Amino acid sequence: MTKVKQLFRRTATCLAVISLAACAGVQERKSTQEGVNMTTKNDGVLLTNEAIFKDWEYNAKRPGVVRWAEDGASFTALETAKGFEDAELEKDRYGDDIKLYEEIVQYDPATLDREVLITLAQLTPEGAENALPVDDYVWSKDKKRVLIYTQAEYVWRDKTRGEYWALNLENDDLWQLGQKDAEASQMMFGKFSPDGSKFAYVYHNNIYVQDLNNREITAITTDASDTIINGLFDWAYEEEFSIQDGFRWSPDSQRIAYWQLDTHAAQDFHIINNTDTLYPEITSIPYPKVGEENSGAKIGISTVKDPKTVWVTLPGIAKDMYVPRMDWADNSEQVLIQQMNRKQDTNTLFYADAKTGKAKPFFVEQEETFIELVEDPKWLEDSESFLWQSERDGWKHVYRVSRDGKTVTDLTPGEFDVTELVSVDEDKGWLYFIASPDNVAQRYLHRSRLDGSGDKVSSQMEQVTPKANTGTNSYKMSGDSTWAIHTVSSFMKPPVSSLVSLPDHKAHHVLEDNAELFERIDQLAKGEVEFYSVEARDGLRLDGFMMRPPNFDPNKKYPIINYVYGEPASQTAGDFYTTRNIWHLMMTQKGFLVSSVDNRGTKAPRGRDWRRSVYGNIGPLGARDQSDSLVAICKRWSYVDCDRVGIWGHSGGGSMTLNMLFRYPEQYHVGVSRAPVPDQRLYDSIYQERYSGLLAEFEDNYKEASAITHAKNLVGKLLLVHGTGDDNVHYQGAERLQNELIKHNRQFDFMSYPNRRHGIVEGEGTSLHLYTMQSDYFIEHLMD
Repeated sequence: MTKVKQLFRRTATCLAVISLAACAGVQERKSTQEGVNMTTKNDGVLLTNEAIFKDWEYNAKRPGVVRWAEDGASFTALETAKGFEDAELEKDRYGDDIKLYEEIVQYDPATLDREVLITLAQLTPEGAENALPVDDYVWSKDKKRVLIYTQAEYVWRDKTRGEYWALNLENDDLWQLGQKDAEASQMMFGKFSPDGSKFAYVYHNNIYVQDLNNREITAITTDASDTIINGLFDWAYEEEFSIQDGFRWSPDSQRIAYWQLDTHAAQDFHIINNTDTLYPEITSIPYPKVGEENSGAKIGISTVKDPKTVWVTLPGIAKDMYVPRMDWADNSEQVLIQQMNRKQDTNTLFYADAKTGKAKPFFVEQEETFIELVEDPKWLEDSESFLWQSERDGWKHVYRVSRDGKTVTDLTPGEFDVTELVSVDEDKGWLYFIASPDNVAQRYLHRSRLDGSGDKVSSQMEQVTPKANTGTNSYKMSGDSTWAIHTVSSFMKPPVSSLVSLPDHKAHHVLEDNAELFERIDQLAKGEVEFYSVEARDGLRLDGFMMRPPNFDPNKKYPIINYVYGEPASQTAGDFYTTRNIWHLMMTQKGFLVSSVDNRGTKAPRGRDWRRSVYGNIGPLGARDQSDSLVAICKRWSYVDCDRVGIWGHSGGGSMTLNMLFRYPEQYHVGVSRAPVPDQRLYDSIYQERYSGLLAEFEDNYKEASAITHAKNLVGKLLLVHGTGDDNVHYQGAERLQNELIKHNRQFDFMSYPNRRHGIVEGEGTSLHLYTMQSDYFIEHLMD
């Protein structure tokens, strides 16, 4: 096995505010989360916030994004060109604002023989001094052209607006796509047609197609306005359904199916920027809050040659329904559409006729509470069946469903959750997926038979990841499932990425070993880390971790800091590497215990009942679990000073921090609440109504479940933190909470970060300032 230095090194930064999957379950299983997973070192290097959040010495490096060939015979990647390594180091430190000069290279996975496919010279427009900075690239199906995405700019969380260039590899012709007089960096979701002859994109909320031979442009839609958007989504759809690209080419390249959203019913929320211009700038976002009217979504299908849209006829009133997924049904005659009701307990699948728009339902998913698993079906080669993910038997499993929806076969039977469908090897008949049946803190690659024989012979499911690779494992697999870029990390072990063959999982090349970071961590003063379980008052197992200080003395009393998230989107007690835990380690060096427990309802591989148990009761039930876990910790370990208890969290964790301080003031004494939702009625309709129910049915629950209702109970010290430019969890909530605390004469500390969004990371020095303030707050108020 060889170590390859600088292989397509486009490093990804592991920022401090990170969430992964989540927790444990109501359908009980024996826990194997116990024991110590980190060696101790009493005398070693002491951490500083400057080292973690200014110099970024503990950020892990990862290989850049690759594009596998369909047959798995090769892969391509972006790689910093020779002579520009200094810029790469700057990008490691300062992030996406640093532009790199990169070439597109190809590797043979077996030998790692390297070939430069596209040079800087080929990426340099005629008359320009420099090559295009490549934000992304996509090959045409025939590999005769490559689409270059450049000058990308952020739209909310991701860089989805930019410019596109086409490079003809037969004659090196490089030209900019779109209208010649188009505004800079305003094109979105550009993609080649399947036959490689055309290019489609969104510009100012309309969809266009450009012929790659004569370069003529045709408008597919022309009705965009301030409230009508074609081929993309409003804020709530993008955030809560994880969907951005709003149109799909038909397989024969003759039609385009697309979403149109009418946002007029959704009221605008205004975000004020007071710092960047002499007079404030206001950004208005159609943002449907709980109980308010949503945007209406519908599906149009248009021919490309002579654009004319046929609208799909779906039941119900558009603004009272959701259309979270849509794509062609593995042919050019039908579009498969998923439609959910506003309550989000029913997902109906339709086939829509591409010529008439007539839709016919053929398959339904239904829950008593809510459906949160929304994925595109994956068609198998015969087009007579597709793979479908569902929780219909109480666990997240992968099913094989016949085209007519009448035959449903569980391909991953057993009392465990599939956390990710990774790859399908139809030639050999295997399905590859991520699961962890025995340890909810970890993740491993498994495989099962595609023919459904696993229903009869449970031994057909195999763990592919070697048992020695303990922790969290992820895979970027080739189309034929014979190769993968495998990454493994654990709590205090940074990620190691290797090129492995499958299914033998033989490591052929190390792509990134983070050797310097391993050495740096090895030199730190550190105590034990233990993964443990305690019981809630009703006997339910709750899983967590405990970090102890270096030179730990069980006969002493130590203050404790609890890190919390607690909502459906994340897991905190996971066995994976994050910079956040380096900060936690720093706090143990200062004499704190650090713990984190996942309460019921979090996004954990512990079954449907675990996740659904909090429906209509987000906040109170999870807070009760957190309180119970602290009671259990105090009984188990006498060295926990339960008169000096701190808690902190971000977003949902900020909300839970407020809940613990307000609902259990006798247990929690100091809290740092970052970007919380104090009043659930202020958050977006899709997320909050999914888990808390419709406002008309659960209005009293919304009031009782919101932390702001209990603000008058604050006794301890509270540091409230929020970014004024937060488009996700609005600054409005922080101001309303302040008013409530003021009304009851409850003293608190507050820090606003001008124009910072939800992560509170933008701006020079922000992360260092935030974590320094947080560290000092706990030290000042919890240390003797």
